[in-house]
Amino acid sequence: MKCLSLKSTKAWHGCFQSGAKCFQTIRVGQMTALACHERPQQPRATTKSGSVIVVTLVVAGVVGLTLAAYLSWANTQNKLAWRSQCWNAALPAAEAGVEEALTQLHYTGLTNLSSNGWVSLTNGWYFKKNFIDGQSYYEANIKRIEPPVIVATGFVPAPTASSTYIRRRVRVTTSGGSPMGAAIISKGPIKLSGNNVTIDSFDSSDSAGSTDGKYDGSKATDRGNVIALGRDKHPVYALELGDADIKGKIEVLPGTDVKMAPGASVGDSAWVDAGTSGIQPGWLSTDGSVGVDDVQEPFSGGYFTPILIPGNQVPYNYVLGAGGNYKMSALSGKVLVTASNVVLWVTDDLRIGSGEFIQIAPGASLKLYVSAATATIAGQGVINDTGFAQNFRYYGLPSNTEIIYTGNSAFYGMINAPQASLKLGGGGNADYDFSGCMIVGSLTMNGHYHIHYDEALKKILSDPLIVRTWNEVDPNAPVQ
Repeated sequence: MKCLSLKSTKAWHGCFQSGAKCFQTIRVGQMTALACHERPQQPRATTKSGSVIVVTLVVAGVVGLTLAAYLSWANTQNKLAWRSQCWNAALPAAEAGVEEALTQLHYTGLTNLSSNGWVSLTNGWYFKKNFIDGQSYYEANIKRIEPPVIVATGFVPAPTASSTYIRRRVRVTTSGGSPMGAAIISKGPIKLSGNNVTIDSFDSSDSAGSTDGKYDGSKATDRGNVIALGRDKHPVYALELGDADIKGKIEVLPGTDVKMAPGASVGDSAWVDAGTSGIQPGWLSTDGSVGVDDVQEPFSGGYFTPILIPGNQVPYNYVLGAGGNYKMSALSGKVLVTASNVVLWVTDDLRIGSGEFIQIAPGASLKLYVSAATATIAGQGVINDTGFAQNFRYYGLPSNTEIIYTGNSAFYGMINAPQASLKLGGGGNADYDFSGCMIVGSLTMNGHYHIHYDEALKKILSDPLIVRTWNEVDPNAPVQ
């Protein structure tokens, strides 16, 4: 509705508002008119919409900061977890180095550590580095002392920096193993009553310690140790040397003693070769302690029985021509072994008499287990044509309490009969009358025996080398 426009000055008007419209009354004389017009609208305030934008921005900022903080925290956690994994992985790497060192000691002992990639360093240390997965690796060190010490360090690449390594180091001390390295180990007394008895050592597995694996006097060493534990009868004299010359150390139990003639000599090669009487200082130990385990039965079933070829005129009464297990109650006569890895168990009676023998052909080997109470080996004894002690091994089970050996041929072999008293008589004419070693209950020796301990037998006879202490040490400090 449009407003009326009156130009008369007599006109009067008034108006009132209703909502958005203005109603106006106009009076002209006796007439009154009503007119209206649209009331102009005022602009609305923008305060409310501005507040919404501000709140939205604040909330978005808070969310963004929270998200950024979370991502940063998650990244830090990831790095910490990664580093923790690398830190944990470094220890198994070091332990792999310990295993490498123990394996080397098992197969070489302390006499041939410079093999299988190991390098001789200074002060008696031997070193080897080996990678595990192309990046992680370990460095292993062996200290050549008895018993040996092992130090191994594991290296694992650090997170986000492949040129930087996390490292951890362990130091291990050992026991066992080396004490079994001896020419003679006896649980009871040892009596060397023969003439001109000599004991020394060589190593058939090392060209520096032997010639073609055989004993060579010019390469002989002074590790022909003798251990007399004297446990059974506890004699006043655990060891009676007579006038023996021993290039090696002597070890006896506390409270026992050593008896020796004025001409006897015990010590290193220089001491003995100079004809010095007595025991060299530092070469006698009176706190002997060596564990000797009983021999166990070789098998429980699955064996052959050797076939007898009767008669005294036949070349051989038994021929063992195939590797494997054999078992029989009694053994005598002439025996030939032509195969390797032959195991023969004699349960009741072993008696090799005059004109009889046990012969091991070149390339063959025999492990002879005896549970008979007494074993007598005379005649030509054991003829080991291989010339290596490891190819004839005599094992006396706990029921084997006596061994009488008077064979008149050179002996190459190993005797492990912890419950048996061993009586050696005679002695051959060769320079290497007895090449090998023996572990017995007691020993009585008559004759002019020359005993050459083959150190290659250490890994066969030694106690297992075990870890005595294990400690984590500073990986950045010098190896010691």
